[in-house]
Amino acid sequence: MKYRSVFDIIGPVMIGPSSSHTAGAARIGRAARHLFGREPKYAHVYLYGSFAETYKGHGTDVAIIGGLLDYDTDDTRIRSSLETASSRGIDVKFYEEAAQTDHPNTARIVIGDDDREIELVGISIGGGKVEITELDGFELRLSGSHPAILLIHNDRYGAIASATAILASHEINIGRMEVSRKAQGEQALMVIEVDQNIEDYVLNELERADHITQVARISD
Repeated sequence: MKYRSVFDIIGPVMIGPSSSHTAGAARIGRAARHLFGREPKYAHVYLYGSFAETYKGHGTDVAIIGGLLDYDTDDTRIRSSLETASSRGIDVKFYEEAAQTDHPNTARIVIGDDDREIELVGISIGGGKVEITELDGFELRLSGSHPAILLIHNDRYGAIASATAILASHEINIGRMEVSRKAQGEQALMVIEVDQNIEDYVLNELERADHITQVARISD
């Protein structure tokens, strides 16, 4: 692995003892919050590997819930995030899973409310860095370190072109893009990392584009 700065090794400014188990966990939770788009009514968190073994001692539990409350890694409110979630009526449950995963610091988060639910799998790869590897059954590779747009669309000709044309019209540069689908002609997921946070009016325009059925974003 190549490191761009010393902070990739020692981790970000953060609350908690571990960049992998605390800062990374907070970023996984915050990515789930941004993709859901609002505060959930429930959060079921499934922990694997070393996350499952040490999550209470390393603050992984409070970090993930802090992320779901939209706290950044250095927000002191992370320490009391479980109490805050309880006071807001958020039903939080943690599960220690014995199944083997590709990475030891893996969390699967299911959040939702009366209207919708999302399921996300994230891994903490060290130094506070994370990767989101699955969303609602779609495989992906999302760092969570850059602003991003996620577009669920029908697997049809023109869907990708219509999305990229809208971004180009607003002078938004694409840093990385990937597309996955569950089967030919069914639903597909477009993941686009960009150089700046995306405004609501751009999201609204994307939602109206041909073949696009759902839009979400991750902001800095």
